[in-house]
Amino acid sequence: MTVTVPDPVEFAAVCAADGEMRLAVRHWTGGLRLGIGEAWTGFSVVDGEITAGVPTEGDGVIAIAGPMELWAPLMEAVPPRFAQISVLLALGETGLQRGRTDPLLLWQYLPAVERASELLRAPGTDRRTEVDENGPVPRHDSPVGRYIHLEIDGLDHRVYYEAAGSGIPLLCQHTAGADSLQYRHLFEVAEVTDRFRLLAYDLPFHGKSVPPVQRRWWEQTYELSGEFLRQVPVALARALELERPVFMGCSVGGLLALDLALCHPGEFRAVIALEGALHIGGNRDDFFGFWHPQVSSHSKAPMMEGLCSPTSPLPYVKEVSQLYSSGWPPAFLGDLFYYMEDYDIRDRAGEIDTGATAVHILNGEYDYTGTVEAGREAHLAIAGSTHTEMADVGHFPMHENPEVFLRYLMPILDQIEARAS
Repeated sequence: MTVTVPDPVEFAAVCAADGEMRLAVRHWTGGLRLGIGEAWTGFSVVDGEITAGVPTEGDGVIAIAGPMELWAPLMEAVPPRFAQISVLLALGETGLQRGRTDPLLLWQYLPAVERASELLRAPGTDRRTEVDENGPVPRHDSPVGRYIHLEIDGLDHRVYYEAAGSGIPLLCQHTAGADSLQYRHLFEVAEVTDRFRLLAYDLPFHGKSVPPVQRRWWEQTYELSGEFLRQVPVALARALELERPVFMGCSVGGLLALDLALCHPGEFRAVIALEGALHIGGNRDDFFGFWHPQVSSHSKAPMMEGLCSPTSPLPYVKEVSQLYSSGWPPAFLGDLFYYMEDYDIRDRAGEIDTGATAVHILNGEYDYTGTVEAGREAHLAIAGSTHTEMADVGHFPMHENPEVFLRYLMPILDQIEARAS
């Protein structure tokens, strides 16, 4: 495609008029310098006010440059898979040069960098910017929330969960650093709740599940281990006397799904691994901004939006990032201990007995962590498992685009119900 690099004066005017950008650059003095092929664009900032002029490299300036072939996909109306600036930065894309940019500054103003890349895109996207959830008011949504006390590692944990529906129990686990809100859309789908009893819970230290009062947890670094994590859904299912429930988890929960099938065969009649894989890996130090006293939780937002499909409805994508921005800061980085370091079943995946626990793996097209390729690898290693590639969704299918997600989930639920019969 032919890429037109915007004139710096015009681009600065567009950015200055954008409400989201104005919030992203608050308190910033410096600017953004973008090298797109041989051309340069960007803007200067003085105490949060955007002015025209591409700044020179120096204090307070974020400089990102790369060849035109790298920028061109990012500037398409609907960028292809993995073509988002936060994704490339997270992956350490060698084609993007950052010059003398301070890494801490980049973390602090990552929302502005991501928004600038969005404002560079060509017009014509068919992305939905509005969703219809209207109905009579006042009204209640379907799930009813309760608190249950579970003993885990000898400590009393007060765990929050929501439930709705009837039939086969379906236990739902959220992603790293998030909570059960991610499943709110699924609770309102009668085709699901008429046949399955949905239960979505908050992990300890997440959402409404408070830390244990018997331990001085505030003096310790939070790190989520598999040994602890596996106990939570097992203890909850047993306490609620669920008869061989189905387990569904996403991201951290998607890895946990396969972990449970391996370590607790037969405890769950089936597991549904959303964004599942045998191993993720990576270096947690690269994500120091997730818990840094000089980085706002707002900076997590563009990273999460970069994990979503560019075609997912914008209000739901923004809801994903708002949820992450509101979480306890150590939780996200601590959950990544399990996600990136502790979890690895590459050598044992073949031991999973899908006769005892059926295994279903689903991966979103735009997820750059639990990729489609990683899910396919897990499927090939686990005899009798199923694998589904979900087009037009990313890392948070049930939250970012529930309508599309249901197209892939319903056939799985049909299989589970038929097997139960």
